[in-house]
Amino acid sequence: MKLGIIGESGLYDLEGLENAAWQEVDTPWGAPSDAILTGTLDGLDMAFLPRHRRGHALAPSDVPYRANIDALKRLGVTDIVSLSACGSFREEMAPGDFVIVDQFIDRTFARAKSFFGTGCVAHVSLADPTCRRLSNAVLGAAEAAGVTVHEGGTYLAMEGPQFSTLAESRLYREQWGCDVIGMTNMPEAKLAREAELCYASVAMVTDYDCWHEDHGAVDVATVVRTLQGNAEAARNLVRGLPERLPPARTACSEGCDRALDHAIITAPEARAPEVLARLDAVAGRVL
Repeated sequence: MKLGIIGESGLYDLEGLENAAWQEVDTPWGAPSDAILTGTLDGLDMAFLPRHRRGHALAPSDVPYRANIDALKRLGVTDIVSLSACGSFREEMAPGDFVIVDQFIDRTFARAKSFFGTGCVAHVSLADPTCRRLSNAVLGAAEAAGVTVHEGGTYLAMEGPQFSTLAESRLYREQWGCDVIGMTNMPEAKLAREAELCYASVAMVTDYDCWHEDHGAVDVATVVRTLQGNAEAARNLVRGLPERLPPARTACSEGCDRALDHAIITAPEARAPEVLARLDAVAGRVL
């Protein structure tokens, strides 16, 4: 077991890691968002990646999602916990609460969403885009940390960087039945599945988007104030994960680590060598 943590705004490092070191990782997909902080926490190997780079220098559309997932896989990561800021469409999911996401609606359009393509085509199942086994461990750690946490929720992934219009907010909430909205979990979750990595998503609520009549439009100042509290709660959640995750990695009961078993459709003789070379980390097990 090696746990990858992808950090959101306000969470740019992890405290308390033993043998902590920032590592630069090269990938066929370019450089990841930042160097990756590796170390151990209570005996569990960990790798932490700041999604937006330290100092928040990358906009959601500019995050190198493929490089990030590839880099974590190259470092031996088996499981990923994604921490991300989000807006809420539900009164009961208040700012400061955490939501353990189990479904997504992807409305992004300006991002590369797959490691595969011409030269080697693959289709993975995304019916259940998060890992229930890992999500249950995260839920327990959040509860133990004293966070108000909601089990299950649908995350609307928007392109951004602008926040929603009121019409969009009402559409997503009232007609589509979404629970939270953010800009970063897609294509991250799709790529994690292609890389056969277990993926759990923690959506950290910062605001009510703009549908809520008593709260008005979203503004960065409000978001940042809530982010500061959420970041400390996220650190406490992460500190509780080692006792809930076995150091010896066994096969995932959800099958996340075997997602490519029947996914690659291109015949072996038709696979492009240069494409296969890029897939050495992501799909090396089946190639």
